[in-house]
Amino acid sequence: MMSQRTLQRLMPWLVTIGILLVWEAGTYFGKVDRTLLPQPSSVFLVMFKNIGLLTEYALFTLMTTVIGFAVAIATGLLIGLMIGASALVYSGLYPLLVGFNAIPKVAVVPILIIWFGIGFWPGVITAWVISFFPIAVNVATGIATIEPEMRDVLRSLGASKFQILWKIGVPRAMPYLFASLKVAITLAFIGSVIAETVGGNNGIGYVMIRGASDYRTDLVFAGLLIIAAMGIAMYGLCAWFERRMTGWAVRGNELVS
Repeated sequence: MMSQRTLQRLMPWLVTIGILLVWEAGTYFGKVDRTLLPQPSSVFLVMFKNIGLLTEYALFTLMTTVIGFAVAIATGLLIGLMIGASALVYSGLYPLLVGFNAIPKVAVVPILIIWFGIGFWPGVITAWVISFFPIAVNVATGIATIEPEMRDVLRSLGASKFQILWKIGVPRAMPYLFASLKVAITLAFIGSVIAETVGGNNGIGYVMIRGASDYRTDLVFAGLLIIAAMGIAMYGLCAWFERRMTGWAVRGNELVS
């Protein structure tokens, strides 16, 4: 009898295989135009035939995404601490962050290309600007969850504002931080691929644009699958760090025992 833990580990693979089989059968028996929706078998065949080139482009996209994501963590954490710790900073800075986040990032990429040229830096910067906002907001929320009663007790014991922030606020914000990282890493991939599709000469986004211009839908879908695989891997890495760093804050999610 298969255990529930084993079944939970197999479920993502089983669901993915099921979707691919339905996709393969639907495109084969439905006689769908391959330029509109290729078969999964042809997509994987294209990935196998171009594995060297696709690996090179995928590593470029991964590098720009990770660098932009790392900068987003640093700036998001700093801004989140400032906003959460000071009502004055919150009132002055938070509306600007909301307005900046509302700007479509695809409209920012041409400006970045004018400033930094085509290639590496527009992808890094786009990955950064699209992913730091959820980190800052979640860290500020975590800081703001400190109870006023706890602040009063700590102040009566002689604790300074910095000590309250460092000893209580930062640990309180850690679950919020790691929850935001799992969202931000997917956004970082979106940012880097946007930059590559708008005005890049490298990366998976560039491959997808070239494939679309040549009506190579199988190559476009290969790029999508590679991006999805990298996103899942980075999400899993963030989830692993979350369990290691904030295991004390994780509660069971079983609805039925």
